[in-house]
Amino acid sequence: MEQEVPVTIHGHEPTDAAQEPQRETFIPEQVKEIGETLAEAFSRFKESESYDLLVKSADKVKEYIVKNPAQAILYTLGAGAFFGLLLRKKR
Repeated sequence: MEQEVPVTIHGHEPTDAAQEPQRETFIPEQVKEIGETLAEAFSRFKESESYDLLVKSADKVKEYIVKNPAQAILYTLGAGAFFGLLLRKKR
């Protein structure tokens, strides 16, 4: 049995979009600025030496995992247990 329950929201008056044009345009401008800033920062990082070192390290890790899967799993389990003990909630 489905019933329709009327919902009344108190303390909020319906607003017309034409009454508040600043709010509608202000938020997308902020989001656009944040997106541009992040894109610029990422492109600078991608051109840096740190990015190249990160890519080389990731390739080395992939090779190690392919060559030694059992050890990689044990290292992962050990790291997970360590961080689990380190970050657990104390009662």
